[in-house]
Amino acid sequence: MHGAGNDFVVLDGMRQPISLTAEQVRAIAHRQFGIGCDQILWVAPPSHPEADFRYRVFNSDGSEVEHCGNGARCFVRFVHEQGLSSRNPLHAEISTGLITLESLTNGDVRVEMGQVKTQAQDAGFDVAGLSTSTQGEQTLYALELKLANNSSLTIDLAPLTISNPHAVQVVDHVDQTNVALIGAAIESHPRFLQRVNAGFMEVIDTHTIKLRVFERGAGETLACGTGACAAVITGIRRGLLISPVRVQTRGGWLTIEWLNNHVFMTGPAITTFSGTFDIDKLVASIPTF
Repeated sequence: MHGAGNDFVVLDGMRQPISLTAEQVRAIAHRQFGIGCDQILWVAPPSHPEADFRYRVFNSDGSEVEHCGNGARCFVRFVHEQGLSSRNPLHAEISTGLITLESLTNGDVRVEMGQVKTQAQDAGFDVAGLSTSTQGEQTLYALELKLANNSSLTIDLAPLTISNPHAVQVVDHVDQTNVALIGAAIESHPRFLQRVNAGFMEVIDTHTIKLRVFERGAGETLACGTGACAAVITGIRRGLLISPVRVQTRGGWLTIEWLNNHVFMTGPAITTFSGTFDIDKLVASIPTF
């Protein structure tokens, strides 16, 4: 499945037992020797009494993460298409709480994304000794980066958390920004204790942005749902944007609303193919070098 080009392998853990190791996750996600995806979504029985399902997300490097907005839309579409539930809206349990998901009549899915935390410490960001500036309600931190090409760069970024941690910066021309180089330096910067998703936002007008995101454990993806929410919230807090905001990603458009401290994301969720595979045979077929 994919949501605006952010692609997933979705596993049905309701009708079969599933237990995945990091090695197995990497094998499934391998684009040459496996099925290939940005992340793996796992639909499982809930432990929370108010949840319909549990929703787990694994990056292509084998690490488990807290949330994935594009994946959440695919999750509810999968549950309905597979006949696991006809409830609409649905409540899904993630590692940080509950989210609400609703299939719309036009084919899109709207997700209430859960709690937003705008303090640096919530994103696991060590701010000790950093210079700061303020724009609107948003505190910006000047972070020096050591890039892989042996150059250095200082950027102003806003850390926040929408279940997973994000660091958002405003750029003049996102299509001309070296997201791979700069994003890798931000994602793995030692001041982010749990690594971070690095967002690059270009403001078109008060209701429109262009966005690219370098994600933890996956690299740059064609779209990032929680990253789109983080960028819009940061832009609103900086006085640059007004809700609702249309977000142009490299894989398509998302719409983000921020209402009374609740963030909603609307966008597509598409099934491309389905099938079965033998995980042990798949792992065995992956070359080791």
